[in-house]
Amino acid sequence: MLRIVGRHTLSIVHALGDFALFIGRSFRASVGSRKLGRRIVRAGFEQGARCLPVILIVGTFTGLVLGLQGYYVLNKFGSEGLLGTLVSLSLIREMGPVLAALMIVGQAGSALAAELGIQRNSEQIAALETMGVSSHAFLVAPRLIASLLVYPMQAALFVTVGLVGGSLSGSVLLGLESGTYWSAVERAVESQDVRECFAKAAVFGLLTIGLCAYHGFNAHRCRSATGAQAVSASTTRAVVQSCIIVLAADYVITSFLV
Repeated sequence: MLRIVGRHTLSIVHALGDFALFIGRSFRASVGSRKLGRRIVRAGFEQGARCLPVILIVGTFTGLVLGLQGYYVLNKFGSEGLLGTLVSLSLIREMGPVLAALMIVGQAGSALAAELGIQRNSEQIAALETMGVSSHAFLVAPRLIASLLVYPMQAALFVTVGLVGGSLSGSVLLGLESGTYWSAVERAVESQDVRECFAKAAVFGLLTIGLCAYHGFNAHRCRSATGAQAVSASTTRAVVQSCIIVLAADYVITSFLV
């Protein structure tokens, strides 16, 4: 039993170290890379514009549900006027950056892992390295840098449409005064809450895009499958681990900031 536990512990530590080295190599390789800005813009389009519809839809319905459930909970205590406080702080501190990150992982992250896995499987990455082109600088670094910019913007958009959704639930459906709702939002939200939201989103972006790139880049290491099945397994593993690490990182960051 001790041998099994020790073997799995060493395996986890080795994987964490390999992932950290992968991120470090990518950032180091980006220094002096040619046409880096153009690739960052393309990566930003993949993580931003292509994920925009799902961010808008999920953000709106999240706000609608928060407004609906929050109103009935607060109504039991005669505090319906605090609905704006409940919705705004829930979205800005927790649900906005977390759900936005999960939506981006589901669309852009899975596509990234599959793309890199196919490129590894078809030896395109090996061809880049043979020509003297850094695969980390060309394929990974632009995605990582773009995530530090795009994730906070997507989280801000998610929070904005969520607040509007909460207002629709409270004001249009349940009869709460619109001015009461937005006044509560204004009183509740502080600059520290906004900074926490952006910090969480940036950390989530680096971790999730890094994980998806890592698993796709190393699809050839998959022991349980080869070829297309290895790409599929790596993509699935990347999405699942990204979702877990978002929730784990959210707890760690919140525990330090609260």
